[in-house]
Amino acid sequence: MVKIDADRLLNDLKRLRSFGATGPGVVRLALSPVDLASREWLVGRMTEAGLDARIDAVGTVFGRSRKSGPALVIGSHTDTQPTGGWLDGAMGVIYGLEIARALAENDATKHLAVDVASWIDEEGTFSGLLGSRSFVGDSIDESIRGATNRQGQRLADVLDAAGLAGRPRARFEPGRQVAYLEPHIEQGGRLEAAGQAIGVVTTIVGLRELRLRFTGQRNHAGTTPMAIRRDAGAALVAFIARMNDAFAQLADADTVWTVGRIELDPGSLSVVPGAADMYLQFRDANAVRLQAMQARLAELVRDFNAQGGVSVELTSIDEPMEPVSMDAALAEHLARAAEAVAPGKWLRMPSGAAHDAQVIARCMPACMLFVPSIGGVSHDFIEDTAEEHIVLGCQVAATAAAAILQEQWARRP
Repeated sequence: MVKIDADRLLNDLKRLRSFGATGPGVVRLALSPVDLASREWLVGRMTEAGLDARIDAVGTVFGRSRKSGPALVIGSHTDTQPTGGWLDGAMGVIYGLEIARALAENDATKHLAVDVASWIDEEGTFSGLLGSRSFVGDSIDESIRGATNRQGQRLADVLDAAGLAGRPRARFEPGRQVAYLEPHIEQGGRLEAAGQAIGVVTTIVGLRELRLRFTGQRNHAGTTPMAIRRDAGAALVAFIARMNDAFAQLADADTVWTVGRIELDPGSLSVVPGAADMYLQFRDANAVRLQAMQARLAELVRDFNAQGGVSVELTSIDEPMEPVSMDAALAEHLARAAEAVAPGKWLRMPSGAAHDAQVIARCMPACMLFVPSIGGVSHDFIEDTAEEHIVLGCQVAATAAAAILQEQWARRP
């Protein structure tokens, strides 16, 4: 069995953490100066590992193996949320780097090719999953021209200022790149609650993102009797209660929905809100259930509008994401590796979060491996995973990677 170097793995993870370190967490937004500095460091580490590494035209760091034969791509992302954790995405990229090194140092696996990727902007600072979408050949030029961050910076301008705009883009190589593995922290509490150390992902859930705009009548908060108010804010709150009841009747244990943002107009204590917006997201691994939830939401809107008083309009914020199943054969390699390295300490599970793997799966077989998140916390500075689980997960991933590539070599004519 190929052996990883635990100290080297953890040291690289901690060094990457230093780029944008903020308390226990990290602020490393895509294409920010500190993110670009971390990408230059990552290019250096990949080059030292014997990979041909570069930052491409959109900011993805891609380290291509110089070895012949079928290649396994291992990666994730190193950009963070505005209040990010140190492992979200970053762990999978450093796993890829360590696995490439470990396989090269083992006589039985030194011929195996591993490409390593840090996809740009998985977190959506400008345009979510941008790097993986570029890699699979999606038309992203419009996204580049139109995308801005919260500060109003244009993505096209940022890429140009960084000297990236004219570079070639990392692209999928059919026939050479045969599979994709994305190791990641769970970002939830299922593994910890079950006392397990490894999750083999079956499906990445689909999601819908919508805005509901309530329109009433702005008025004086002191002189307008309750009976004649057309309070958009109160209507929004009442609608959420109805929606929660309706969704609960359709849901299973893995269905989730979130009202992540509410905006009241004008947002004054002395004014009855004349308009109110709520931003809704719901996720499920079952495409039929997602469709049913959206249909039920539309029914609730129709029923609400029929009552008069305050009206509500439903619009989509973004294109829907459909659930994506992970490749069954690759998942079996992960399961066998987990049983070999951590017998009885693994389970199969869906991913409730979106990942680059769901995009990469459009061009080649893809799989994901999870390690536990302490307290189930992610997208927060206190996100963490026990070092023993980080090391164990990398050993499982390395064992699976070797088996996947050896199987590919055995199939060669």
